Amino acid sequence: MPQRVIFQKNSFLKAAAPFPMLALVPLMVVAVFLHTYRLDGKLYWHDEVYTSIRAAGYQRHEIGDEIFRDRLLHPSDLLAYQAIKPGSSSQDTIRSLAIEDPQHPPLYFLMQRWWMQMFGSSIAASRSLAVLFSLLALPGMYWLSLELFSSPLAAWLTTLLLALSPFDILFAQVARQYSLLTLFTILSSWFLLRALRLPERPFWHWGLYTSTAVGGLYTHPFFGLTLIAHGLYVLARQVLMPPTRFALGSGARKGRSPFRPFLLSMAAATLLFSPWLWVILSNFGRAMATTDWAAIFPGYVTLIKFWVLSFTALFFDLDFGFNNPVTFWLRVPYVLLILMSCYEVWRRSPSKIWLFILVMILVPFLLLVLPDLLLGNKRSTVSRYLIPCFPGVQLAVGFWLADSWARIRRSLWYSIAGLLLVGSLTSILVSSQANTWWNKDLSYFNGAIAEYINALPQPLVISDEGNDWTNLGDLISLSYLLKEQTQFLLLSPEARLSKPEMLSASKDVIYFRPSSRIKAQAEAYRIPLKGIIDNDIFQPAETP
Repeated sequence: MPQRVIFQKNSFLKAAAPFPMLALVPLMVVAVFLHTYRLDGKLYWHDEVYTSIRAAGYQRHEIGDEIFRDRLLHPSDLLAYQAIKPGSSSQDTIRSLAIEDPQHPPLYFLMQRWWMQMFGSSIAASRSLAVLFSLLALPGMYWLSLELFSSPLAAWLTTLLLALSPFDILFAQVARQYSLLTLFTILSSWFLLRALRLPERPFWHWGLYTSTAVGGLYTHPFFGLTLIAHGLYVLARQVLMPPTRFALGSGARKGRSPFRPFLLSMAAATLLFSPWLWVILSNFGRAMATTDWAAIFPGYVTLIKFWVLSFTALFFDLDFGFNNPVTFWLRVPYVLLILMSCYEVWRRSPSKIWLFILVMILVPFLLLVLPDLLLGNKRSTVSRYLIPCFPGVQLAVGFWLADSWARIRRSLWYSIAGLLLVGSLTSILVSSQANTWWNKDLSYFNGAIAEYINALPQPLVISDEGNDWTNLGDLISLSYLLKEQTQFLLLSPEARLSKPEMLSASKDVIYFRPSSRIKAQAEAYRIPLKGIIDNDIFQPAETP
């Protein structure tokens, strides 16, 4: 086992040559600009559409009952459901989630509703709230790093890693709750460390921690992974450190264990979250039905490939195809950097530091991975579900960059820092110019589909609710991109394809993800489905 090197407070800075701190300022300015660059120039995808639907106070079934009625509509008719429902209130937003989407707590959606009331429902306005939360996470990361490392250099470098993270910027520009989840993960960790270091004001510090714990739970259920990691960290500190060493602040009482106030904080957070917990349990069947897509095991190799892509996307996010070896060979330096940083944190920092970082990375990751391996699921392949792990990774790499400034050759340090900077900026700039990216999921091809349809002289898009009931979100997503003269014929469950208006020869007919029922009718009536758009299969009749 290598000899452990423990540094005292700021010891690596005292031994280091002065760091050019002013060089970080323009990089931070660039990072803030990139958060807002082309905010409305990217596909508004399925999940974002549902963010607007929930925030507006609509339920899916009432929109479906209105539009799937065998009548012709235009894109503006569908986009009307992206604005706040007339006569609705915040209660309607909560009711929409409770009935149809209970696994999503209401905090972000309520904030989105209030944001829409102030700034409207355009794409840029809808996404700007998530951008705001992402920018607020930057000072949060600085304070967390400063609390953990007592080093301004490490704090600035870690904050810059978050600010220039391709993954974080990608999800900062999505009208979903993921940047708010990152913010609460960072703030709750900061308040926890302060409560452990300053036990002389327990009600104040633990109260702040409890408030962020409640906010995180009301943002996303997977924030619970962060709380479990916090609990294991507090318990491990109690086991590894003698009670007389708990009191780290002046005036603290010796020997007081922090585990009791942590348990009280968790009890208070659970109590305050219990109203929505009751909603989830009362509608558990609905919650499971909306996540049954995860009950498919993709295979061990596929799991590993997704994990590599997810963790390295914090620093590099160019995709040459999932089955292209180049995609993964380019990620190897970043995988090695993450592993080396975690090893150096363990080797060169006090136990209270390396324990916190490694627990924050490994506990949420293992809590997702082990069920996948044991039950044959694939939740750990979803990058956004791994958000509770990512601040820990950035802390580890930020620590290594700061600690190694005086320990390795300056040319090597600049090479590694340059690799991170060039990889991040290139990834961000490339993705910013694309109208779609991997995080658009099942709406990935909507941009190309809209381009094809817009090139048709008289497009008629025929569709129904589809086999998996996802067509509503993607039809509205398409409506943002389609020219207004495009017509939709949205079929009711009772519709028959034999109606003459559905077979108009004067129009360019496109069938968008027709259900098996529609396909069966077409086959029975020998109706040719000339242009079919079916999930990832795009089969236009001819190039327009």
